[in-house]
Amino acid sequence: MLTLIQYPAAFGASSASPFCTKVEILLKMSGLEYVLEDMSDARKMPHSKLPVLRDEQKLIPDSVCIRDYLEGEHDANFDGALSARDLAVSHAFTRLCEERLYWVILYSRWMDASNWALIKQHFFGDIPWPGRVIVPGIAHKQVRQALNGQGVGRHSPKDIYNFGIQDVEAISDYLGENPYLMGAEVGSVDATVFAFIAAILFAPFPSPLKSAAEKMGNLKGYCQRMRDRFSM
Repeated sequence: MLTLIQYPAAFGASSASPFCTKVEILLKMSGLEYVLEDMSDARKMPHSKLPVLRDEQKLIPDSVCIRDYLEGEHDANFDGALSARDLAVSHAFTRLCEERLYWVILYSRWMDASNWALIKQHFFGDIPWPGRVIVPGIAHKQVRQALNGQGVGRHSPKDIYNFGIQDVEAISDYLGENPYLMGAEVGSVDATVFAFIAAILFAPFPSPLKSAAEKMGNLKGYCQRMRDRFSM
């Protein structure tokens, strides 16, 4: 039995992390049996991050490595009908979400003052005093440093949100009237794109990014279609 170790459900999603949501959808696509195991503190996990897939005694970290493992060790076939060109496009949109849009979402949740209050209460509100006072500040500083190290955090709020809006517009334009990103059939890229667009549309974090995404009607329909198909 496969076990997906993930951050618990939060903000209208099956997990606080879109990377965890991505992996759960991949597992649903694969048809393999699995169970969920929630974990809030990932420090003892490989890379000190989640998601992690447990297969008997083996731990596989990172959503990309988990997908490769499912394909290589369990014969999952997520994109068998795609041409080499379509696979390249699928790869590019996956990276767009994971390597840039993710950081804008992170900024909107942790650095936007109005949204930080909700994040602070959700993740740190139950910590006993004095940790409840000290830990949020440390975590906030770590996220700010990560954003600056990646580069997105060095820009103005207007530019950061514009980066994200450009990414979401690209997804919306490419999706068009198709049911799924690459056409009529669902594929691995949809696990990623849905996880990240849903994290914008359905989570209770107002921002210029969310306002722009809400105006793109095809994204709402797409997310609802994925929600219905995979019971997310």
